[in-house]
Amino acid sequence: MASVPTGPEASFFDALDRHRASLMAMVKQGAGEAPAGVTRVVSRFEDSVGLQMIPQCITRKIKSDSPKSVKKFALILKILSMIYKLVQSNTYATKRDIYYTDSQLFGNQAAVDNIIDDISCMLKVPRRSLHVLSTSKGLIAGNLRYMEEDGTRVQCTCSATATAVPSNIQGIRNLITDAKFLLIVEKDATFQRLLDDNFCSRMSPCIMVTGKGIPDLNTRLLVKKLWDTFHLPVFTLVDADPHGIEIMCIYKYGSMSMSFEAHSLTVPAIRWLGLLPSDIKRLNIPKDSLIPLTKHDQMKLDSILRRPYISCQPFWKKEMEMMADSKMKAEIQALTFLSSDYLSRVYLPNKLRFGGWI
Repeated sequence: MASVPTGPEASFFDALDRHRASLMAMVKQGAGEAPAGVTRVVSRFEDSVGLQMIPQCITRKIKSDSPKSVKKFALILKILSMIYKLVQSNTYATKRDIYYTDSQLFGNQAAVDNIIDDISCMLKVPRRSLHVLSTSKGLIAGNLRYMEEDGTRVQCTCSATATAVPSNIQGIRNLITDAKFLLIVEKDATFQRLLDDNFCSRMSPCIMVTGKGIPDLNTRLLVKKLWDTFHLPVFTLVDADPHGIEIMCIYKYGSMSMSFEAHSLTVPAIRWLGLLPSDIKRLNIPKDSLIPLTKHDQMKLDSILRRPYISCQPFWKKEMEMMADSKMKAEIQALTFLSSDYLSRVYLPNKLRFGGWI
């Protein structure tokens, strides 16, 4: 018989409960509506939504009688006809399925991916409304139950074996959880280590998700659905480097390429739990456990600092400026210098208990 997760005493969650109350107050105030867009090239930022399309922006025309675009036009029609059949029959296909219907015609998977995104933007509907799904790579663990579209009941656990993120997030229903928070973990290795250390059980009730690096669409949709359904505090655990910060920004504010779907993908309520550059200094992590920023890292960091949403996050900006000044970055694994289980036993519990997020 599986053991029932036993979490900390109720007072441990006081800071989380206060944070959730403030989030609920924010939700009750309401969020603005995103403007309708016509293409997905130019974005603007709105704090309550994230990056979203602007209504008047650059468009791209594809003509059937133009030698430059005739092939693209034909491919769009081909995929539109497949989408029509999927919608008519109420069936679904992955982008990979579509590519393999005529791989010689499409040439490569990227061509199919781009056309599907263009169609989604042109019709102003989420990609899942086209009945085209992505293959999920994300994982979920913790106190969560739900039913998939075909009636399959799924019960996520706090054990070392995580559950794959469903490929049809729109179809899942009857979600049930008593979780106090949702933790997004950047890397699969860190996610698995936390499960092996029984972090999920010791912090129960909670939910953990990983997109295994840059999150796929389904992982982002799941995080958004959990936020919309339960309004849980959502935190990110990423490396203290520009790449980790970029991934956190995708969950929170979205990306330029998917700005036309901002309302269904972004969770602006997300908070940065760790690893903070200031934590490296506070915990006296030795310099030989750190990694110098590369030229590419510095360019990425400068790019993030120039983004409009950073002006709304002065604490984030301060942390990034600290990283830029030190010219050093750190992976979460740098905490093993203190002890092999410092992350799960000390660092995260203290952060959650005393409100160590920004």
